Amino acid sequence: MPLPSPLAIAITLFTLVGLAGCATLVDSRADRRETLWMTEFPPVGQFVEVEGHRVHLLVTGRSRGSAPEVVLIHGANGNLRDFTFDLVERLEGDFRVIAVDRPGLGYSDSWGEADNDPALQARVLREAVAQLGVRRPIVVGHSYGGAVALAWGLQAPRDTAALVLLAGASEPWEGDLTFWYNLNDTVLGGPARTLVAAFAPESAVEAALANVFAPEAVPEGYGDHIGAGLSLRRESQETNNRQVNSLLPYVTAMQPRYPSLRMPIELLHGDADETVPVEVHARRFIREVPSARLTEIPGAGHMLHHTHPEAAVAVIREARRRAGL
Repeated sequence: MPLPSPLAIAITLFTLVGLAGCATLVDSRADRRETLWMTEFPPVGQFVEVEGHRVHLLVTGRSRGSAPEVVLIHGANGNLRDFTFDLVERLEGDFRVIAVDRPGLGYSDSWGEADNDPALQARVLREAVAQLGVRRPIVVGHSYGGAVALAWGLQAPRDTAALVLLAGASEPWEGDLTFWYNLNDTVLGGPARTLVAAFAPESAVEAALANVFAPEAVPEGYGDHIGAGLSLRRESQETNNRQVNSLLPYVTAMQPRYPSLRMPIELLHGDADETVPVEVHARRFIREVPSARLTEIPGAGHMLHHTHPEAAVAVIREARRRAGL
């Protein structure tokens, strides 16, 4: 959840003017807040090791072998708690559910600049869930996670039962990212991230949530559940900004390969999504991939798996039906 531009601009000014001589105090305050956030929102799942790094994931629902398996991949600046707010509970009765923290976010370790590549993230997550006995899952990706889900399908088409993209980022786009992401590509990025960790008020978190849910309302209790502080940690901010700023060339390279995808693909997208616009991504994708089907929700924004959870469950169940599971 990138901070609103006015607040980001204010942070930049403070970086340049007001706090130049207080770096030690600011770092200390950021340290204390990060420790508090991790105490308040500890890991909720288990860890597996991949290539000497830890990957955090949650396994719930039906027992292994008794039901189809669903892997849930979160979007930018998030963690698997995004799915445990509501969606996981709705799926537990019919599926074995595995929610993952993408590399460098939540409680999963970073691979450094290598995890800028959604294909590396997909490979890492495939190896992680394979250790749990997952063999042919339905892979669900929200937003940035949609690109990772597509990379997963391209890497392992025979071992992927179906793909589900929830407001998924799939296509190359034109135009610039927000001020916050652009700032993080400059020398001011590090100091700005530290200031966010040290001083970002609750009102800034609420504004960021309102922005990403717009034009719909943030569900009651979501902000308290998600553990926004985990995303405000300096390392998490650095990873997220680096991954988002690097995404376009990777998506551009993947896009010509999409027509090779043969597994069932279900897309759910809101026509009022300004974060990942439907006309740029989902509508174009279904013209490229014969196995892709789009369910479009009028008036829905970017977080439609929370604002329209029944529709999200419905497309996952449809993917299961089409895959013959």
